[in-house]
Amino acid sequence: MSSKDRPSIKDEETYDALRREGYGKSKAARIANAQANENQSPSEKGGSQPPYEDWTKEELYERARELEIEGRSEMFKDELIGALRD
Repeated sequence: MSSKDRPSIKDEETYDALRREGYGKSKAARIANAQANENQSPSEKGGSQPPYEDWTKEELYERARELEIEGRSEMFKDELIGALRD
């Protein structure tokens, strides 16, 4: 995705690396922008949850239900992962 297609990202390299690791767009942007700001010091990684790929479809569905993601009952595992990351 070109930088013109998304909001201002202060550290493109960090943003792209976080997206490759599976972070959602907004979370990756927040972390990248915070790391570019000398007054903030975000942690390298958030919680200790395993990546979504290691979750069962039922666990993903339950998390999607908690977040009220529409259409979750019709989604395959990969689609649930994508919806949870967005």
